[in-house]
Amino acid sequence: MVERGIKVVSVGALKDDAGAADNAAWLAPRPNTDVALMLGLAHTLVGEDLQDESFLASHCVGWDKFCSYLMGESDNTPKSADWAAAITEIPAGTIRTLARDMATQRTMISISWSLQRADHGEQTYWMAMTLAAMLGQIGLPGGGIGFAYAGANGIGAGGGRIAPPSLPIPKNPVTQHIPVARIADMLENPGAPFDFNGARMNFPDARIVYWCGGNPFHHHQNLGRLVRAWQRPETVVVHEAWWNANARHADIVLPAATTLERNDITGTLQDRFALAMHKAIDPVGEARTDHAIFAALAKRLGFDERFTEGRDEMGWLRELYGRWQTRAQAAEVTMPDFDTFWRAGYAEFPDRGAGHVMLADFRADPASHPLATPSGKIEIFSETIAGFGYADCAGHPTWYEPAEWLGAAKAEKYPLHLISNQPRTRLHSQYDNGGYAQASKIKGREPAWIHPDDAAAHGIADGDVMRLFNDRGACLAGAKITDAVRKGVIQLSTGAWFSPDRQTTATEGGKALPFCVHGNPNVLTRDAGSSKLAQGSTAQTCLVEIEKWTGELPEAEVMRPPDIVALDV
Repeated sequence: MVERGIKVVSVGALKDDAGAADNAAWLAPRPNTDVALMLGLAHTLVGEDLQDESFLASHCVGWDKFCSYLMGESDNTPKSADWAAAITEIPAGTIRTLARDMATQRTMISISWSLQRADHGEQTYWMAMTLAAMLGQIGLPGGGIGFAYAGANGIGAGGGRIAPPSLPIPKNPVTQHIPVARIADMLENPGAPFDFNGARMNFPDARIVYWCGGNPFHHHQNLGRLVRAWQRPETVVVHEAWWNANARHADIVLPAATTLERNDITGTLQDRFALAMHKAIDPVGEARTDHAIFAALAKRLGFDERFTEGRDEMGWLRELYGRWQTRAQAAEVTMPDFDTFWRAGYAEFPDRGAGHVMLADFRADPASHPLATPSGKIEIFSETIAGFGYADCAGHPTWYEPAEWLGAAKAEKYPLHLISNQPRTRLHSQYDNGGYAQASKIKGREPAWIHPDDAAAHGIADGDVMRLFNDRGACLAGAKITDAVRKGVIQLSTGAWFSPDRQTTATEGGKALPFCVHGNPNVLTRDAGSSKLAQGSTAQTCLVEIEKWTGELPEAEVMRPPDIVALDV
């Protein structure tokens, strides 16, 4: 983009989020104030008559109701650039200039998935879509809005557009469900009511946890609370390849094979390749593939033939590949036979997405190509959501003060906003025990970025070990002093394996709290839903304090393999 002369403006707490665009402009508002910033931009557009009224009238609903809120007619608070500047700490003049640039040039608004993982995180996405609609460039090449272009390989790519098949999935007889971020709530409050997406539901009484894939002791918030809630089920079973915190908190660990110990096929709707995944070695020790584990359980339960359909691993791969061939043939694409594919290691699809512009058809003819919304249009105001009557999610994009942010009274006690983003040296928590991730540690602790001014104020030098803490827990991290992080913000990546010290730390109130000596930020993050609408994770709404660690460094025991005891049973 830079080589083509495209101006890049990166908005966020970390300077290097712009990637290779070293000359990108960097705006670093207070974390969790993105909605206020975009409202200030929107107010400038209306104040200077720069909004696309034609597009708003033909492709959107509810603009008038949102505009009333934006201009302060409904609440006596105009969301002006000056109003936004006081919240975000971005100068009002900068906001006005950016709004004019966005309106007078082809503009793409791209936002990351992380912005929804905050208190009222839904509003950021809704407001970004509203701002894009006001610019009137949705459906134009290089304009409009995009989500998570940096977050996954296929986002924004053309791809082959031939979806791979999967194993048959029978109908689940269990109809109860919960939002994925509400696990601890469910375990602590069986039968309790909760609101979700317009419905009043009840938490089920979960007596057994069977976890295959993922690691709740990596991705869940407020791990101290999760550890307590995890004691309530009668039995916990996990599939694990590693002796990590997930395995350590289970009653039964079924040793699962890694991808290097099984044959498989990979590919997605966006990919232009089907890839053969040849196993490198047989499963080590008593490890089995997930399918082999489930087949063995199905046999004990008396329905192994129904589960396997008489196929082993390679039998299923041939079957699934054959189904993929059938789908490709229907799309007039020829795939090689399975044996040829397996020897070559891949099959290639023609690129069918070249030149695709998202929502171009909708832009050209919204009546013939409606959106999957009640109105078929972009809903700047949603009658459906407004009808839910939620105090924390109105019928249009709204600024709500976060539960924790640098403008809150709580910041006097915990003056740093914690950003717990994706790590550079592993995928989530995977391979944190590997050499590449371990080499990035500082004295065996996960590194944390801190601004020079904040480090100096706390007497911390580069390479020191810090104790990060709040009223939910504490952890150790190694200090990396850099001006690539906003002042008042500390960045600690997710994924350091949770390794609580046997001697817990305590708040001034005397309550025992978890103390992760390895650097897992989720001992600090809050476990509360983003709103009654989505009940999503709010990990990015988190205030902490820090201090230099001067004591002896405890061992991160999670990196030590288990003691194997043979039992004569």
